[in-house]
Amino acid sequence: MYHILEGLNKTSGITGCMVVGKDGIVIAADLNTQIDEEAIGALAASITSNIQKSLERLNTSPLTQVTIEADNAKMFFSDAGIGLLVVVCEPDVNIGLVRLEIKNAIHRLTGQEAVY
Repeated sequence: MYHILEGLNKTSGITGCMVVGKDGIVIAADLNTQIDEEAIGALAASITSNIQKSLERLNTSPLTQVTIEADNAKMFFSDAGIGLLVVVCEPDVNIGLVRLEIKNAIHRLTGQEAVY
């Protein structure tokens, strides 16, 4: 799992990534920044849990990804089956490229064939 995160971190604009359980417990991390991984894990679990509950009330599909954009970073929280794949990026990152790399990382984490 760590080698998948390490490969994802080689993508231009990605500064760190991790897999956390849906309870927020860190499973694996490769964060290149000064970010508190436990705080990010708790944030990811809280945000995705609340959004998932709201989506269920609206009778919509399960949550697949949440994107947060701030002045100094972008964060992606994606359902990876075994937990949540969290990707931290520079603010001007190519979102399309990051989403493609996230999709491929999730395929590798779940043993599926990559998209490209």
